[in-house]
Amino acid sequence: MSSISIVTLNFSKGLKLGLCSIWLSGFLLIYFSFCATQFLPSVKVEITKPRIFYPTSLVNYKGTPNITIFSAPSPFNGSVGRRQDLAVRSWLGLSPNINVVLFGNHPSLHSFASSFGSRVYVESDIDSSFLNVPFFHSMIARAESSSSDISVLIHPETALLPDFVSTLTHAYELDHDWFLIANSKRIPFFPFSLDEVGRQWIREDGKPIPLQKLQEVPAQTWHWDYCEDRMLMAWKNTGIPLHMGVLPPFLYGKGLHNHWFVNEVYHSNYRFLFDASWTISNIHLPDSDYHEPTQSASVCANRSDTKDWEYHGNLQLAELYGLFSSQQVDFSDFIKLVKCGRQFMFADKDQNIVYSPEHHSSSRLLKGRFILSGRTKKLINCLADFGTSAWTINSSHKSKMNASMLLHLPYDLEMLLSLRADENKTVVLAVAGYSYKDMLMNWVCRLRHLMINNFLVCALDDEIYEFSIQQGIPVFRDSLAPRNISFDDCHFGTKCFQKVTKTKSRLVLRILKLGYNVLLSDVDVYWFKNPIPLLQTFGPAVLAAQSDEYNLTVPINLPRRLNSGFYFARSDDSTITALEKVVKHAMTSDLSEQPSFYDTLCGLNGTNRVGDNKCWEPRTNLTVQFLDRNYFPNGAYQSLWAERNVRETCAKRGCYVLHNNWISGRLKKLERQIHSGLWDYDISSRMCLQSWHRM
Repeated sequence: MSSISIVTLNFSKGLKLGLCSIWLSGFLLIYFSFCATQFLPSVKVEITKPRIFYPTSLVNYKGTPNITIFSAPSPFNGSVGRRQDLAVRSWLGLSPNINVVLFGNHPSLHSFASSFGSRVYVESDIDSSFLNVPFFHSMIARAESSSSDISVLIHPETALLPDFVSTLTHAYELDHDWFLIANSKRIPFFPFSLDEVGRQWIREDGKPIPLQKLQEVPAQTWHWDYCEDRMLMAWKNTGIPLHMGVLPPFLYGKGLHNHWFVNEVYHSNYRFLFDASWTISNIHLPDSDYHEPTQSASVCANRSDTKDWEYHGNLQLAELYGLFSSQQVDFSDFIKLVKCGRQFMFADKDQNIVYSPEHHSSSRLLKGRFILSGRTKKLINCLADFGTSAWTINSSHKSKMNASMLLHLPYDLEMLLSLRADENKTVVLAVAGYSYKDMLMNWVCRLRHLMINNFLVCALDDEIYEFSIQQGIPVFRDSLAPRNISFDDCHFGTKCFQKVTKTKSRLVLRILKLGYNVLLSDVDVYWFKNPIPLLQTFGPAVLAAQSDEYNLTVPINLPRRLNSGFYFARSDDSTITALEKVVKHAMTSDLSEQPSFYDTLCGLNGTNRVGDNKCWEPRTNLTVQFLDRNYFPNGAYQSLWAERNVRETCAKRGCYVLHNNWISGRLKKLERQIHSGLWDYDISSRMCLQSWHRM
């Protein structure tokens, strides 16, 4: 910590004029300007040593910084909604310079935010799991992109009192990039509410309570809340990263992510990290089920058997990434920001004052810190009130870090279908192995951007299954899927490709028999807009499929031109019977499933063709509709992938999708798609690219 000398300069008007008279004339203009703005009577000037905590500017920052508070609330319903409502209004009532960003897309969030105008914004462009749990790394990235002076991440059921603003205002004046944490306080009873304006706290009897009295209430009956999810985090936005390395895709509110993140911030040493638990009234609003807290963080788990996988997923990520598994820092060792009377100061865990501006002249440097001398021992007495640690040692995490476990989603195919199908009982199905994980994520991100949520993924191997769980994808395993999928040699024409495609038709048939319509889409199909409403207009006993024909002068339903990588099948008797024939034919074929589709439904050499764009299978009465290539182009049609701006070209044509086929090899396919700009996934951060990424 740098020392700061405080010099009080009491200049009379005559002295100032006398000084001016002896200065060289070349400095007169500069001097008078300086006098007009700085040398007012009885002004304290802070002369600061460089580089560490307090600003080098002679002008104190007297205004409140612009603060954006980020939070991920549940729907604003019931008692939870009432607590969240009170919490958010407590934030906004502290200062007009505070704005709020709520992560989520539930209609109740938008309804709640609308009553606050521009001060509350709902951010729906954020990565979330299929159960609508937001990803912590996406939340942090969005908060880091803020243009406000300070970003804050807080639990949505946490009320803030005025000392929050005074603490952040003080922190904002630090001449250093900083990051603070503040543990929350539990109180058994909080019988207060806010008036309609949101600035005056009132008692149960409707009478107002002074802020000073309100501030004293938590001090009487509070306990530290050892649930890590309740931790408040804040930082000064300067463009400096919060930490080095990759922030993995933790599920927010499912454990470990806050402690992992603070541990990384500390070890990265990019910012001065301190604990403001004693200067911020960060109150966890009580509910009717409140119980006396214990000293163990494990009481916060409260996870049912079906939700344990979310915690275990976070635990696995904490073990794989960063230093959490090997170098956990004890939060009680952090420098604390405390306040004695009206004076802020920093103190270490031994209650030594690291810095106090008012008493700087009586401090001495000891091992890089400033320790108070005997003349200021009264401050040490003040510090005695701050002796209790706000944190528990994370031994419970350490004991579990060596436990190696396989992630398992507690949902089978039938359960996922009931969860994910849309109102018409339609699902979008993709099948992928680990070699195509980046293509899969690009496909998933695109569907998320289009707000298409009724998709499922069948994992062909354990690696993609676990990866998909960590990325929040509704994934299931198929016991009959081929094993030993080649990483780089599973493209069109290979034996691996043939085995994988036969899995797809068998899965589609299985889902159809369960009563759901299926849109099968390969992960190399880029979606520009939602094609489902259009595909559903074809009606029953119609299978709508992409054509693989690229020649402009021939019919699109010629032999072997049905592409089984994008088709829509209804759950009706005709379609199910026809798919049974396709699957049976594919089982006896040495080729992929694609020829089986055409030969079974359109007849050998196209004997069942109808016109230029249909086939009719007489035994099942199924019609095959080949989709218009202008709207559903394949990878070779009119050389669209070679266009300078593929997205713009396809948008002008009205494309629904564009298939990245007619190219051999996974790496070539990946390179073409990324180079074209049809890419919505950041591989390095494991995060979907959002609109705020491109600001």
